[in-house]
Amino acid sequence: MKRRAFLSSSFGSAVIGGLVVAVAGLAAIEAGWIDGDDEPSSGVALTRPAGDSGGGGKGLTVNEIYERDSKGVVFIQAGQSAGTATGAGFVIDDEGHILTNAHVVEGADSIEVDFGDAAESRSAELVGMDPSSDVALLDVEEDDELTELSLGDSTKVEVGDPVVAIGNPFGLDRTVTTGIISAKARQIQAPNGFSISDVLQTDAAVNPGNSGGPLLDGAGRVIGINSQIATQGGGNEGVAFAVPIETAREVAAQLIEDGSVERAYLGISGGDITPEVAEALELDVDSGALVDEAYEDGPAADAGIRGSSGQKVVGGQPVPTGGDVITEINGEPIEGMEDVITEVNGMSAGDEITLTVLRDGEETEVTVTLGERPEQVS
Repeated sequence: MKRRAFLSSSFGSAVIGGLVVAVAGLAAIEAGWIDGDDEPSSGVALTRPAGDSGGGGKGLTVNEIYERDSKGVVFIQAGQSAGTATGAGFVIDDEGHILTNAHVVEGADSIEVDFGDAAESRSAELVGMDPSSDVALLDVEEDDELTELSLGDSTKVEVGDPVVAIGNPFGLDRTVTTGIISAKARQIQAPNGFSISDVLQTDAAVNPGNSGGPLLDGAGRVIGINSQIATQGGGNEGVAFAVPIETAREVAAQLIEDGSVERAYLGISGGDITPEVAEALELDVDSGALVDEAYEDGPAADAGIRGSSGQKVVGGQPVPTGGDVITEINGEPIEGMEDVITEVNGMSAGDEITLTVLRDGEETEVTVTLGERPEQVS
């Protein structure tokens, strides 16, 4: 069975979703965790350049993109007593801020970044990180020679758009590979077990050591942060996943402002209602989100949302039975669990959300007061 991998260590199945996840980023002996200086820096330009439409821009050759942007891609070494993890990152402003994956630097005692071109390694500080999106922000001393990468717009990317990945696979710094966007709106599991939505899928070769590096569009603008791969043997098989730059942009802004990211929490896991599942479970709807578990003492459970009580095999796969089926959020129909994730991600702790659920063949409404997301899945 294929699994998704961080380019470092593996995890179990996602809170909401199907495949098992592995890490797409570290070519390291041991992944490290970092205690950084979370004092925010000011003045970072996280807005798009005027007139930049983002998305799958065209017009530059791979060599032109590499010659221009590779100088802004860094080789990261995150050290701790057990060993050294390696990954990639990229400069996003002239003040020395660097985006990378949280799983590249989490738990490290020290972080060194190498800009290549025979430049000496520099010490980097951790501004902050958000394990729920697998995004971390580093800071190095300002330098007029820093090469800042332009950020695109991942919401305008289309399937088939050309892409370029730059990273450090197996420690081979600033390696470039190419491909296309092979799918959009994928869902992967974050290091803390929560789900990351709107993920970009690419067939560009991504291997251990690429984690944290940029996925660039045809105009050389960053549209994602390479994070995971789907693999059977631990290496590239043509299916890689990148955290969308729009997610990373929002996270970076919060990290600079506060040093941390607060997220709303509903406290459920589950999957999608498909016509096949609906028929097998004899449901009156053919779309929606099936609740597998409402976590104990979580907002959903406290409000009365019910998890599953059994299983049934549908199409060779176990499907939970007896749980609530969410069909609407705040009066708007949903297609599946992805819609639930997207809605909750756009809200804050303390906000109320009204779920229309199908329970034992009857429709009812449940109002939930969202909580603050814990550090790990319950």
